[in-house]
Amino acid sequence: MKNIIFLLICVYPFLSLSAQDVSYRTIENIPYRTSGDPYQKERCVLDIYYPENVTDYPTVVWFHGGGLVGGEKFIPQELKNNGMAVVAVNYRFMPKVHIGECVEDAAAAVAWTFNEIEKYGGNPDKIFLSGHSAGGYLISLVGLNKEYLARYDIDADQVAALVPFSGQAITNYEHRKTMGIPSYEALVDEYAPIKYVRKDAPPLVIVSGDRNMELFGRYEENAYFWRMMKEAGHKETYIYELGGYDHGAMAAPAFHILKNHMKQILK
Repeated sequence: MKNIIFLLICVYPFLSLSAQDVSYRTIENIPYRTSGDPYQKERCVLDIYYPENVTDYPTVVWFHGGGLVGGEKFIPQELKNNGMAVVAVNYRFMPKVHIGECVEDAAAAVAWTFNEIEKYGGNPDKIFLSGHSAGGYLISLVGLNKEYLARYDIDADQVAALVPFSGQAITNYEHRKTMGIPSYEALVDEYAPIKYVRKDAPPLVIVSGDRNMELFGRYEENAYFWRMMKEAGHKETYIYELGGYDHGAMAAPAFHILKNHMKQILK
């Protein structure tokens, strides 16, 4: 009985919205950075999917994967009809831009969400950052290196939680490749999320595929990331290894973990 009661408490924030007659709207290709640069104008856009007739709901800012060289924004099916908003972000790619500009795009999209979500009915205190692969890498870096959001007068610790799906914790391999560093050689520089380990960070929920099926030792670098956050004194760092799932397939079951942690944080 205790387990049943706990389950009901955990899911309540979402059930209270889902049980209503909620309609959802999607607005596409909203610019979040504006300049005279045609490439920035093309790529620095986002979509927002949100419940129209409720307020105070949580938001997931979702970054697609693609190794920082490809990919396209989308609203994950697993996050639809769950009483939340989803902001799906496009960003610029290497080698057309430096890796730092990819991260700056991610920060600008997160800042847009903090500044604009109330206009759509959402609560800026309930913003979660998540993404798969390169997307997970970007949200980890933006959420841990406070300098990126500080440029927009936003404290990164306002983020409700960081939930990277199979993101890199060391410096992204595409950036390493441009420097002539092979995929099996680690680098921790200013573009490595693990460089910014700190005990006062938002909750961090790391999700990885099977260690024997993942890319480039992805599970192992994330396990080290988890351990160093713990060593730094961070109390809310978690790691999940999805046995039997490779790098691409792990995203679908990882959404279940994301939603469960959102329920626990929001209860």
